[in-house]
Amino acid sequence: MSDLLESLVRIYSPSRHEARAVEHLTGWMAAHGFRAWIDEVGNACGERGDPAARHLLVLLGHIDTYPGDLPVRVEDGKLYGRGSVDAKGSLCAFAEAAAQASIPPGWRVVVAGALEEEATTSIGAVYLRERYTPDLCIIGEPSGAERITLGYKGRMLVDFQLSRPIAHTARPEPSVGAAAAAFWGEASAWAARENAGKTRAFDTIMARLNAINTENDGLRESARALIAFRLPPGRTPTQVFDAVREFAPPDAVLRPYGQEIAYQSGKNNALVRGMLAAIRLNGGDPGFVLKTGTSDMNIVGAVWKCPIVAYGPGDSNLDHTPDEHLPLAEYARAVATLRTFIERLPVEVV
Repeated sequence: MSDLLESLVRIYSPSRHEARAVEHLTGWMAAHGFRAWIDEVGNACGERGDPAARHLLVLLGHIDTYPGDLPVRVEDGKLYGRGSVDAKGSLCAFAEAAAQASIPPGWRVVVAGALEEEATTSIGAVYLRERYTPDLCIIGEPSGAERITLGYKGRMLVDFQLSRPIAHTARPEPSVGAAAAAFWGEASAWAARENAGKTRAFDTIMARLNAINTENDGLRESARALIAFRLPPGRTPTQVFDAVREFAPPDAVLRPYGQEIAYQSGKNNALVRGMLAAIRLNGGDPGFVLKTGTSDMNIVGAVWKCPIVAYGPGDSNLDHTPDEHLPLAEYARAVATLRTFIERLPVEVV
């Protein structure tokens, strides 16, 4: 088993608390043939290959995790712990593969462990997208060692707040809690109507009530709700917000945030061809997947405009769960696949 993987998973690093993990990863990279540094916002960065090389491959993972400090253990060939799947497994696979690989002439490879991917800020990827112009990019997210992720849905969160003077419960006016529930019901029904005739989850607007709460101080009663929308290609956060705001009471305050545009990569490019070949050369049967969540692909894809996919070991159904774990044999296959891909990088990118 990789000492890097287990040791990094043991360092609890939820969003905005990544510093110890960043120091550990950059130290490991410096000891394994990388030019390693911590950048201005705190990302862990390492580079191999000729610094003046014509072509650049960026392996962009994230080093923060979803909250929840789980006990770390190895059992039945699986590493249990927060971040083992989402997504330190992918990030460590990037670092190990790049450390082992012979970097082809004309290429340099950058491994980055970005901050705050699990938050709505994504400060690490936002910083990196302005400082690199890669020819190829792989995002570190669990796809399974034999699958390649081609796209992620967009996102918008809507914070609903409503405050009114308290009325006697015998009066006919609805409570603020009922008004918040009605807003959610209308927004959910609108999404269902918009999805009519669509069969793929990736093509639908997914609405989810994340929270709803009420309170009063004896004078005013208040309600707050948080609704999350997952958006397909072609539907922007602004379009969806303009539609659902019509269902809110006039005195409600709505705040949209965490807005991301969906991104989907093509299949006919050097990156996809190279990854398919690398999976096959390591005994796998490759396939494609489209994700209903978001990732740093949403942040960098439209700016970098290069071939981009997501790849990494693990079952994404375990993301954020108390049972998060990664089979170590699958991790080893992902490292081998990535090393093969790196060592077979093409002379020209087409």
